Amino acid sequence: MTLRVVVADDQTLVRTGFRMIIDARDDLEVVGEASDGGEAVRLTRRLDPDVVLMDVRMPVVDGIEATRQIAESGSRARVLVLTTWDVDAHVVAALRAGASGFLLKDIRPAELVDAIRLTARGDALLAPTVLSRVLDQFLRATPDPAPPPPLQDLSGREREVLTLIGQALSNAEIAQRLRLSEATVKNHVTAVLRKLGLRDRVQAVVAAYDHGLVQPRRP
Repeated sequence: MTLRVVVADDQTLVRTGFRMIIDARDDLEVVGEASDGGEAVRLTRRLDPDVVLMDVRMPVVDGIEATRQIAESGSRARVLVLTTWDVDAHVVAALRAGASGFLLKDIRPAELVDAIRLTARGDALLAPTVLSRVLDQFLRATPDPAPPPPLQDLSGREREVLTLIGQALSNAEIAQRLRLSEATVKNHVTAVLRKLGLRDRVQAVVAAYDHGLVQPRRP
């Protein structure tokens, strides 16, 4: 199955570069390009892509608001935010808006392709080099105005799994930590997302921080 991608960036050269990288793979295809967030929302509605590569800083409608509109529309598209070091605070806002992950813009072509595939599958995609910095410094300092989803429906084991997701552990790492099979962990993750009404693992990371299951590290 070919994964359909929309690329949203206000720089034509950047969009062209991403298109060349993506279209060179047999299982990926760029089905649309947007130069601002409003156009990205409209293309997502019309083209029904699997993944939207979303720049944060764009004219007219920025990437954060576009991400929010896509998430609230009920679209199946997952948004992968592209960012640089100087927009960490905006990354947090994008995660809260419904982004499924973020990457640095200087990512290598092979890593970008892998990121698109991972995001389409619903796996967490948080650039390791910026994950701790972003979450620890900003997420707890910028609480979501909406209350986090209640945890009372989670079992004790599911709460454990949510805590470890909040630490950005993979299913394999969680399985090793809890001495469970990966299949069992996957079932627990699915149950956590369903019970909390979350789109994916990235939203589960945000929920874990919001509930204090994971605490920011002190500098």
